[in-house]
Amino acid sequence: MKKIDLYIIKKFLGTFFYAILLIISIAVIFDFSEKLDDFMAKNAPWEAIIFDYYLNFIPYFANLFSSLFTFISVIFFTSKMAYNTEIIAILSSGVSFKRIMFPYFVSATIIATISFLLLGYIIPSANKVRIEFEEIYIKNRYRNENKNIHKQIKPNFYIYMETYNNNRNIGYKFSIEKYENGKLKHKLISDYIKWNEKIQKWTIENYYIRTFTENGEIIEKGAKKDTTLNMKPKDFGRRLKIIETMNNKELSEFIEEEKMHGVSVENYLIEKHKRFAFPFSTFILTLIGVSLASRKLKGGIGVHVGIGLLLSFSYILFMQISSVFAVGGGLSPFVAVWIPNLIFLFIGIFLYKNAPK
Repeated sequence: MKKIDLYIIKKFLGTFFYAILLIISIAVIFDFSEKLDDFMAKNAPWEAIIFDYYLNFIPYFANLFSSLFTFISVIFFTSKMAYNTEIIAILSSGVSFKRIMFPYFVSATIIATISFLLLGYIIPSANKVRIEFEEIYIKNRYRNENKNIHKQIKPNFYIYMETYNNNRNIGYKFSIEKYENGKLKHKLISDYIKWNEKIQKWTIENYYIRTFTENGEIIEKGAKKDTTLNMKPKDFGRRLKIIETMNNKELSEFIEEEKMHGVSVENYLIEKHKRFAFPFSTFILTLIGVSLASRKLKGGIGVHVGIGLLLSFSYILFMQISSVFAVGGGLSPFVAVWIPNLIFLFIGIFLYKNAPK
């Protein structure tokens, strides 16, 4: 590690964290002014606003823009070095352009590691508190509006509900079917099913059961029946944002559970792959930024920053478009998340090869 390495690392990380701190301060001020009426209307305590909401809002928002500000930071301070002829001086002293990249990638590794830890472990824990605060003081409580709910609760067992009221934990027009070798062997139909919090079981009201045997059909009727099923009320009261509260291990287990239930998991897989692809993009955007900003252009630093912003927003837009195709267009979530990185990696390699050396 040479003095020039420490100089570049200090410039990189200093510019990055200063930019993040600045944008977070602005975001908090605008968010507070926007939500102040909600806080006052619902009598949100100041302690909860500061420690439950904004303290947990900061890491979420900082990581959201980390790639963008990595790129802008590299563009900004490298352009200043180029226009102060520092890059030329370094190259003239016999240091190769490849060697100059070393401190940049050391800095990118630090930022990518922080981003990975935030995405996989720190932000999910913070989001649990933040989202709960939003549910109480900003948004209305979640209401399940799905109809004709079909769900596999374990192999060969399928449940159906016409509607589910997650505020009262009641499912209406409930039925459960059991299959063996592709044939229906058992079916229960009831007016509704209700979760009993005291005994941690489901209570089935006004039911009848049809059991199919080789000798015919057996019918059983009843007014009430307590039973244990492989499902919980929280399974029907989840917003899509619930995945933001799960760490990497919990998210993987949740995806496998949802697959077993026969639920579409594309959105969850996209979130899982983003937690690895997003930190990796730090290296790609650093490569592009250095390759662009190390040469002088007419128009000064503003041209570099403008090109950098254009490429940054192009990357973000491309990521969103590919994610939409994964959800509705049949594209693999893995491919959808990683293809923007792959394309911009090729752009970075091309710019690197054509950078002044």
